[in-house]
Amino acid sequence: MKDCPFEPRSHCPISYSLDIVGDRWTLLVLRDLIILRKRHFREFLASDERIASNILTARLKMLEARGLLSRRPDPDSARQVIYAPTEKGLALLPAMLELARWAATYDPKTAAPPGFAKRVAKGRAQMIADIRAGRGKLG
Repeated sequence: MKDCPFEPRSHCPISYSLDIVGDRWTLLVLRDLIILRKRHFREFLASDERIASNILTARLKMLEARGLLSRRPDPDSARQVIYAPTEKGLALLPAMLELARWAATYDPKTAAPPGFAKRVAKGRAQMIADIRAGRGKLG
């Protein structure tokens, strides 16, 4: 594939997906980027899960190399960069919502707001449109 800068373990769709997002941190970085709209390195570091800076650096580089996010200089601060999701990264939003819905259904201590799983099931398309437009988050 021309947009695939790595060699996957196999071309099974599940295996290919896991090669990109199947570690402990990658989906959390994407959650922060796409849903929580974090843009700067320090904002990612401030997440509740407390990712180590070296792991965050590695995940951001990997996601950029695989075309899921882009980075550009911050016009307001020469020492910072701004991270943004690409269309390829945004294409993971439906899967992320389904994973969140599944967890909200089966985790007895879920942090999801009441009724979240039902809202995803009934209004997935609108939630995706709102998140893409910057009008909504998971909560």
